[in-house]
Amino acid sequence: MSDTNGPRALLKRIRVWLVVFIVCLVLSGVTAFPLVTEVRLLESALTSWAAPVADVLPGLLEWIRRVGEGLDTADTRYPFLLYGTDWLAFAHLVIAVAFYGPYRDPVRNIWVVEFGMIACAGVIPLALICGPIRGIPFWWSVIDMSFGVVGIVPLLVVRRMIKRLEALQAVGAP
Repeated sequence: MSDTNGPRALLKRIRVWLVVFIVCLVLSGVTAFPLVTEVRLLESALTSWAAPVADVLPGLLEWIRRVGEGLDTADTRYPFLLYGTDWLAFAHLVIAVAFYGPYRDPVRNIWVVEFGMIACAGVIPLALICGPIRGIPFWWSVIDMSFGVVGIVPLLVVRRMIKRLEALQAVGAP
């Protein structure tokens, strides 16, 4: 019978949490590449099958249309501006790769998890400062900030488990 609280079980749980986090980072990165298409699809959805959402949140459709217009203009006249979102996507993918370190050796690479926690916390002041400067509606900044809040939760769980694993390894060390 295996010990569900032992180091091996703990390592497995850490790795599961990290894989979920890595997958979310990759998905958020990959979805930053086709922004023009995604916003067109979102606007289409909000004016058809998802119209009840637009009815409840009328500002959402207005904002999505404005974003779509800006992206269409940038895509047509200034496509180099969208290169910035390509780099955003790339950054998500690179950060996801960094989490392979804690996956391999969580105790030794706990700093990557802590770095991720700092990055998640940094989302909040960035949204609060840059959102108003760029004319982003406050409610959209709240959505942006939620990514930092939601992202930090699994990292807090993983950090706590890594600290427990570290303690178990110290007790078991010669």
